[in-house]
Amino acid sequence: MYKQVIVVRSDLNMSIGKTAVQCAHAAVAAAEKTAKAKISAWKKQGQKKVALRVESKDDIEKLAEKCRKLKMAFVIISDAGLTELEPGTTTALAIGPDDEKKIDKITGNLPLLK
Repeated sequence: MYKQVIVVRSDLNMSIGKTAVQCAHAAVAAAEKTAKAKISAWKKQGQKKVALRVESKDDIEKLAEKCRKLKMAFVIISDAGLTELEPGTTTALAIGPDDEKKIDKITGNLPLLK
């Protein structure tokens, strides 16, 4: 099974709309970096996505490093600064889509985004 995980910083206190847009940016950008065969399989399985949260930019960077070590497609999203945040603020990280078990090794202990 394949899934995509989007991890959002909770310390920024973004509005619901801003959070949704950052998740959308992350999901699309990570999918664009993923191998076509994985994208195809993921689409056939229903495009599973999970939204999780972390407390800081440092947490996002640690997750990104784990992705690098496992050679997984990921993207870090930085805001353009047109509305709520300063330009360049790191807001989210998306991983995959990739093998669910592989992603769970990185994000399995994180809480759901609420």
